[in-house]
Amino acid sequence: MSNQKIGIIGAMNEEIELLHQQVKKASHFVKAGISFYEGHFYGKDVIFCKSGVGKVNAAVCTQAMLDAGATSILFTGVAGALDPKLAIGDIVISSSCIQHDVDVTPLGFKRGEIPYQARSEYVADKTLVRLAQEAGENLFTGRCLVGKVLSGDQFIASRSVVDELYRTFGGACAEMEGAAVAQVCDMNETPFVVIRSMSDKADGSAHVNFAEFTIQASEHSFLMIQEIVKGL
Repeated sequence: MSNQKIGIIGAMNEEIELLHQQVKKASHFVKAGISFYEGHFYGKDVIFCKSGVGKVNAAVCTQAMLDAGATSILFTGVAGALDPKLAIGDIVISSSCIQHDVDVTPLGFKRGEIPYQARSEYVADKTLVRLAQEAGENLFTGRCLVGKVLSGDQFIASRSVVDELYRTFGGACAEMEGAAVAQVCDMNETPFVVIRSMSDKADGSAHVNFAEFTIQASEHSFLMIQEIVKGL
């Protein structure tokens, strides 16, 4: 890809700290209260930032990044596992993203369906997914899954909710930003992929696991992003 500027977003400090350490930064600007950093990473032009937690923060951040010239978006960070095959530290690569907390079913819409929108499930870019799969096979053999990422403005910490989301949507993992990033990218016809490392099982033990495993999970996500950038 020529004339590309790769956008990289994380929701929390832990998710972009390694980028601060590794990217050769050239410039910095603030828009909508969000700090954006531009520089070079493995010979590629990149722009990265911390979006903040939640779908609104992620959407605002993504649009600002696209306005600054990003030609693709990689979203990195942690998530809670929904698919029972996943363990803490495993990687989910988005096949698609959907907002699980959109519910207009009383008006006849499906759960997760945004009324009068062309689509509500956003498919990740095939090339970015392939690069992520190749990176995962090299870095974490047998620990990567391509699957649906569910997003909602809530931290899932209940086994019954996990079971319900998995049954309803067939989601691989749950987090709080990816589908918002995906929707903005779709509206701007920009390729994206979401890379999530499992920090917890999204059940009653989430409060115990999250802090302990977030740093390790963020490191796994960073390694994936690093390999994708190399391949672009």
